[in-house]
Amino acid sequence: MESSTVAELASCIEKFAPLRLQESYDNSGLQVGSRSMVVNSVLLTVDITLEVLEEAIAKKVNMIIAHHPVIFTGLKRITGESEVEEIVYKAVKHNIALYASHTNLDSAAGGVSHKMAEKIGLTEISVLEPAESKLVKIVVYVPVIFVEKVRAAMFEAGAGSIGNYDSCSFTSRGEGTFRAGENANPFVGNVGQRHVEQEVRLELVCPEYLVQNVISAMLVVHPYEEVAYDIYSLENKDTRVGLGVIGSLPQAIPPAEFLQLVKKVFGAECLRYTSPVKHSIQRVALCGGSGFSLLPKAIAAKADAYITADIKYHNFFDARGKLLLVDIGHFESEQFSLEIISSLLKKKFANFAVYIAEKNSNPINYL
Repeated sequence: MESSTVAELASCIEKFAPLRLQESYDNSGLQVGSRSMVVNSVLLTVDITLEVLEEAIAKKVNMIIAHHPVIFTGLKRITGESEVEEIVYKAVKHNIALYASHTNLDSAAGGVSHKMAEKIGLTEISVLEPAESKLVKIVVYVPVIFVEKVRAAMFEAGAGSIGNYDSCSFTSRGEGTFRAGENANPFVGNVGQRHVEQEVRLELVCPEYLVQNVISAMLVVHPYEEVAYDIYSLENKDTRVGLGVIGSLPQAIPPAEFLQLVKKVFGAECLRYTSPVKHSIQRVALCGGSGFSLLPKAIAAKADAYITADIKYHNFFDARGKLLLVDIGHFESEQFSLEIISSLLKKKFANFAVYIAEKNSNPINYL
């Protein structure tokens, strides 16, 4: 089995779910350990508990990747008096890195809510509450023979996606001129002489939060010592990222059948729900975790049903006569986050050991 580093594993996840997408209250990312630490295998879990940590120790795993951060607020001491302190203390003692991908994974294109929608068979899926994420256009001038190499690197770093399409770019040819100064080391041309080079103007759209990644990737493969590039702010919004999703079932089904489908797919031992408003359900909104705040968005989008978690008693009244509101439980709504992370890691590191925790971290039991 191959090994990797914490930095490489984190980079793989953060390319899909950049940390800049996390909510202001969140604490996603590396929480314990060094980014240079060599990792032999990882254990995936929704929550990092002492039982999960003991499982990692027993399996000789030296990195745990969770959906929920174990450290949400600052720790003033690490004495082992609280469970969080004990987890951190033991992780350091056994050289185990702790990492979390939380609300950034919720908001990522194809993130937690999207996975929920896929699980119950929704199609025509779109984001319920798009993030305030702007797009930019990156324009770079490249020698003709290097265009494909530069373009591929920028695509790989996250540029060039428009809606459901990726690998989007535009090129136009022209002549670039420059004169290398006395201390320059030109790729083409001679010091002190003006040079004319056949170049391509390469244009790609990029989410604002990925600009630095894309520019860095471009500079690595671009042959010029000084690269000419421009970044233009666009009014366009990136509608692929944000919280919650909405989509449609292939065909409308009765509310009772819909509830049974939800219960089975999410393995929920208990559903809390309002009285159905319609005789059939087809258009469905979902949000992993505590998503009650998106109820108005679901209603405005004309959803027949809205699935989320952590709904308070009085909040159920807000859905009456408007849609079927279903609380499936917090853990149940976010359990498939592990499938997303597992798929990312296995695609990037084919021979790397990725385990799903056997210990169920859900603190809630049902009778």
